[in-house]
Amino acid sequence: MTTDGIGTVLLAGATGGTGKRALDALLAVGYEVRCVTRSESAVERLHRRGADGVVVGDLLDPATAVRAVEGCDAVLSCVGTSPTRLARHRMPWTDPGPLVDGEGNRNLVAAAAAGDPWAFVMQSALGTGGDRGSWMAHLFRLTVGPTLRAKATAEEALRASGLRHTVLRPGALTDLFGVGPLLGAPAGTGLWGIVPRRDVARVMVGTLVEPEAANETIEVVRNPFQGSGGSIQVADWGPTVP
Repeated sequence: MTTDGIGTVLLAGATGGTGKRALDALLAVGYEVRCVTRSESAVERLHRRGADGVVVGDLLDPATAVRAVEGCDAVLSCVGTSPTRLARHRMPWTDPGPLVDGEGNRNLVAAAAAGDPWAFVMQSALGTGGDRGSWMAHLFRLTVGPTLRAKATAEEALRASGLRHTVLRPGALTDLFGVGPLLGAPAGTGLWGIVPRRDVARVMVGTLVEPEAANETIEVVRNPFQGSGGSIQVADWGPTVP
């Protein structure tokens, strides 16, 4: 167990762009990491990357969430709906059915609240919950509306859960290096910009031990034109990951 009292962390979405980097960051801190994935074929890859354990199952099934969180001290959720899944529903007001962003996260929250974990960190997005803070938030609602609506229900469930929680709302995700300072601010501040997935991953890991992150919803972007918009000093949170 590390000095912050966290021994084992459940990582959901470990095969995604942010999740892969979150796994590296969690291991760099010294946490034991358990991953949950729908794909049997991903198990070996996750073990090679350093995962200590892997649970195979669909988070849309509440039983999977219960099995996954058992014995964990914290949960990091980087789950998200793929663009190909959303492409089947081109209009932002259509209903794509259950999404892991919503129902999957809600199942994880319910399992954590009834089980062992005491902390939960969730990756969300600008524009979730009707946030009209920036033009980018509005653009996200126009293009990925179903995902944002699903994430909003998960955010609400997390805030009502009683868990020590942080919701991170990044700007446009990229695998490239971002330009400008890494900015953090409360939801609705109006931040906009891109943000490397590696930054999101390390900040998510850092929120587990940062007192300022407890029970907060935080926007995070890189933007050289909006330096005065960052009121939460997230740049030093979490370990550096490649």
